[in-house]
Formats: sequence, C-alpha cells, structure tokens
Amino acid sequence: MRIIGSGFLARNLGGRLGRHPGVTIYAAGPSGGGVSDADAFARDAERLYATVAECRADGSRLVYLSTSSVGLYGRPGPFLLESGPVFPCSAYGRHKVAMEAVVRASGVDHLILRLAYPVGPDQPSHQVVPALVSQIRTGRVGVWRGARRDLVDVAHVAAIVDALLAKGVVSEVVNVASGTAVPVECLVAHIAERLGLQPATTVVDVPDEAEISIDRLHVLVPEVAGYGFGPEYYRDVLDRYLPVAEVLGR
Repeated sequence: MRIIGSGFLARNLGGRLGRHPGVTIYAAGPSGGGVSDADAFARDAERLYATVAECRADGSRLVYLSTSSVGLYGRPGPFLLESGPVFPCSAYGRHKVAMEAVVRASGVDHLILRLAYPVGPDQPSHQVVPALVSQIRTGRVGVWRGARRDLVDVAHVAAIVDALLAKGVVSEVVNVASGTAVPVECLVAHIAERLGLQPATTVVDVPDEAEISIDRLHVLVPEVAGYGFGPEYYRDVLDRYLPVAEVLGR
C-alpha cells in the first residue's frame, strides 16, 4: 500500500493498513478548513493529478480523503448526506469538491471518504482539539455558538478504512464520522473541566450546523455499531487524547 502525504492522517494510517497491496491513499494537501492559499491548493491539485496518473498506470485503487465539514457541505441540513447536494462555503470546501470530481472522472477504481474531525496523536496545533486546548490554557476562549464538531478517534478512522478496503468497496462516497455533531461550547466545557480551568468565553452566534449522516457507513461497515458512537462518544475521545493535546497546546 502506498500513502501520499506525511501529516497527521498519513502517519496514523500508515502503520495500520499495510495489508492492502494495490491501494493508494491520498492523505496530502491543506489540513485546515480555514486555509485559503491558492498556491497551496494548486500544489495539492498537481500532486493529486500525478497520483491519479500513477494509479491509472499501475491499476491501483485510489482512496481520496476529503472532508465532511460545513466548508464542503454548506448548511443544507438537517443531515449531511453523501447523496445530497453540497453548497461549499469556504475556499477549502470548494477545493475538496473539485478534487473529488477529478477522482470520480479519473477512470480508476476509487473510494472517496469524507472525514469529520479526527482526533489522535501527532495532531497539528491548528486543528480543533489542540487549538481549543491552547485557547483554554490562555484563560480566554472564543466560542462560535451554532458551530458543531463531529469528533472521531483516528484509530476508528483507520479501522473503518481497513474494513472498507477489505470488503472491496469502490465507487462510493462515504462519510466517516461518529454521527453526533457536538456544540463547540460543550467541547470547551469538557476540556476546561478536565484541565481544571475556568476560561473566560467570548461568544459569537453563527448559523446552526447540521449533523453528518452515517447511515451509509453503517451499511458498509456494520462493525461501527461497536465503536461506542453516540452522544457521549466525544467525551471518551477527548479523555483519551487530552494529555497529548495539552502538550501540543503549550
């Protein structure tokens, strides 16, 4: 198996999925929804084009890691469905939609995975959990009331990718998420409690964000029923990785 990329997802997937020959996982490109660097998007596109060409030449199956964030889906609500419309509302989301189209039109066997917000070791400081930890430790944190984040353990992401590859799933777009979109203020409260801190909060109201549908995921990977997904799942994920995130936030 070949992994394109060297960041958080590439490192966490690389050591777990070696039993899938003839598979290329594209885990490269900008890793934050706030990215708007046209040059970074252009470099990512060129790298994906080259990867597609390699897959066409050697017959590899291509797994493209996309996003299920509001930046790609927009806010059609109440559930974000793979078969539904997308209304990208960020440069990052528009880029991901365009790259998904490249993969679909490439002619290679492919699988497009729209990831929620993976949490785990070696996570960049700008991503959700380390960034919140960093703000909370300063004593002041900004909360976008209406924003929601579906956290998913990166170990569960790896297990889901492994299962999809083992089952030979192709030509599908699949949301990889827990199915519970947690209000950001709940994430802040839980992290602050675990760290023993009481930060001041600045609240800005934003439009409500919808939940990510994982109905298709449950059909394709029934094993996820045993992962503990549900309203309290995010607490378990945070508790597993908060010590790591606290170090990153320093």
